[in-house]
Amino acid sequence: MAKQIKSKQRVADHGEVFTDEKEVGAMCDLVIEETQRIDSRFLEPACGDGNFLIEILKRKLNIVKKKYRKSNYDYERFSLLALGSIYGVELLEDNARTCRERLFRYWEKQYKQACKKDYDENTINSAKFILTRNIVCGNAITLKCVDNNGKDIEQPIIFSEWTLPFNDARMQRKDYTLDELVNRTDIQKANPIDEEGKFLKQYISHYKKICNKEEFEC
Repeated sequence: MAKQIKSKQRVADHGEVFTDEKEVGAMCDLVIEETQRIDSRFLEPACGDGNFLIEILKRKLNIVKKKYRKSNYDYERFSLLALGSIYGVELLEDNARTCRERLFRYWEKQYKQACKKDYDENTINSAKFILTRNIVCGNAITLKCVDNNGKDIEQPIIFSEWTLPFNDARMQRKDYTLDELVNRTDIQKANPIDEEGKFLKQYISHYKKICNKEEFEC
């Protein structure tokens, strides 16, 4: 069984305690239908090294495999969509880095098993890029990014919404600030345009080229 604490000092300084795997599974079972929807979005505001997020990714990729294992093209697109539906905020940089690595390694393993020798490095790079956008080192209370010491900086937490709206190889990314996602006023709630937070920018590119700025159509 994995340890639930790294050190007593980290517990004292940051209240850091990791959730046991059995408890993670039981809690995810409470929303089992959502964990099996490829595009259903999950945000863990104190994601640690990813215990909850890795469980959700496992469940989503199981569905991707069942539905799209006969088509490498479809598996690539929808496995990236599943990965892009998972978000995490973590105060401690080492935890955030480990969380990204765990999610990527699991995604990569499943991808290579599904596509075998036909796996593509550009798709792998897209997965890495999605995780740099979706797992953020920040403060979920102040909704600000933090420095290497866990101290707030002025930059707000920004998340990307990933979709496949065109029924082809294009993937769309829309960036929103997290503060307006969770701190909407009553006026904003009445306006459908603002319900998803402050919209910053939109990008559209081939799903294998989402990390290449020159490929974006804004």
